[in-house]
Amino acid sequence: MAVSVDTVYQKVLALANKEQRGYITPQEFNLFADQAQKEIFEQYFYDLEQRQRAVGNEFDYVDMVNNIEERISMFEMSNQSVSILNNEGIVDISSSISDVYRLGDVKIDYPLPQGGYMGVYYPVEQIQIKDFNLHNISSIKTFSRTRPVYTKYSTLANSIRIQIHPYPSMNSSVMINYIRKPKNPNWTYVISGGKALFSENIDFQDFELHPSEESNLVMKILQLAGVTIKDFNLVQVAGQKEVSTIQQQKQ
Repeated sequence: MAVSVDTVYQKVLALANKEQRGYITPQEFNLFADQAQKEIFEQYFYDLEQRQRAVGNEFDYVDMVNNIEERISMFEMSNQSVSILNNEGIVDISSSISDVYRLGDVKIDYPLPQGGYMGVYYPVEQIQIKDFNLHNISSIKTFSRTRPVYTKYSTLANSIRIQIHPYPSMNSSVMINYIRKPKNPNWTYVISGGKALFSENIDFQDFELHPSEESNLVMKILQLAGVTIKDFNLVQVAGQKEVSTIQQQKQ
């Protein structure tokens, strides 16, 4: 279940227009909506890391961690096939799958010399490049076809790439689990009587966040709108309401 982009837009307009504070166009709203969703989504991972690192009675944080993981799970993708670029085991994740936000598990099935495959997908463990370089010059090799590793790096175009060791042939089968990016929200409309009226068309897109995030979305969009229309009272009020909502969620 998603958050209705129209419901959020109407609430934003109602609050922004209160006391004649200004009008937010559909184009502005869509820009603010995309930014607000990204900020909330990225905050999940920061909050989860903080909760998992918390000391003291771990049971105090169980519900909070579960709630965050539930929100993230909506974006988890499993067993997605990716292509190997060359015989040096390079896999361009971003070219194979365009909506990767965070890479999860990687697994591979190497082909057999006589044809066919080993028939088992072995997990590929990530290793830092500096550690791999040290490991690679040692006389003891601990990675193999049944215990492969990969190094991860990015290109100038911010493309996510990995290199698998031992090098697989290009017809090896590689699959990944990952967390995808949320789709950009888009409030679509038609013009009638000089006004923009909500109308779902091919470009329409609701927010993809958990339904409980509706209030947070409204407040964040109002903050962004307040900066645009130079109403810093609106920014302050929206910020205070956002903090209050977050505190209630954490209780």
